[in-house]
Amino acid sequence: MSTARELTLLTLALPPDPAVEQGDLSLALAGAEAADLLADGRLSLDGDRMVPGEGAASDAPLLEEAFAALVRLQPRETVEQWLWRRGEGLAEAYAADLHRAGLLVRPHGRGLRLRSAPVEPADSPEYRHARERLASGEPVLAGLMVLLTAGEPTPETDGALLAPDDAVNTVLAAVGDAVTDLEAARLRRDVEEAAFDNIWRA
Repeated sequence: MSTARELTLLTLALPPDPAVEQGDLSLALAGAEAADLLADGRLSLDGDRMVPGEGAASDAPLLEEAFAALVRLQPRETVEQWLWRRGEGLAEAYAADLHRAGLLVRPHGRGLRLRSAPVEPADSPEYRHARERLASGEPVLAGLMVLLTAGEPTPETDGALLAPDDAVNTVLAAVGDAVTDLEAARLRRDVEEAAFDNIWRA
C-alpha cells in the first residue's frame, strides 16, 4: 500500500465534523506520492527542485502515474509546483482507486468527512495496516494527518516525529504551506462573496 492510499483510507475514517476539504487532501496526497518516490530512490531533491531518478516500479498504478508525471526537463519543478499540478483532482482519483479495489464500503447511517465520496474504509488488512502505521508515529503518514486535521494531533498522531530525511521534511513543509495558502484563498473568497451579497441586499 502506498502512503497516499493509506492516507485516503484514514481520512475517510475520520469523524464528519469538521470536514477535510478535498483540495487539502489532494495536496497531501501529492506530497505522499513524492515522499514514497523519495523513499524508493526514484526521486531526489536539489534544494526544493524535484529530480527524477531510476528505480524499480511499484504495484501502485497511481504512484506509477505520479512518477511518469515528474518533469524531466530543465528547469526542474519545485515541490510546491508539483503539489498544485499533481494534486488537482487527486482525492477523487484515490477514492475511485480504493473503491475499485474493494477497500471502501457504503456507510451505515454515518456522516463522512470527505463529503464528495459517500464511502468509508472496509475492515480490511490494508486499513488495519494503515492504522497501525499511523499509531506507530511514522513521520510521513502521521505528519500528513496532522496537517489535514488543522494541525491538531489526534491520539494516533500525537507521537509523530520529524522525519529523519531532510528531503521528506521539505515535502512535508511544502504541503503545510500549500494547505495554509489554500485555506487563505477560501477565506478571501468567502469574504468577497459575503460582501457581494451585502451589496445586493442593500
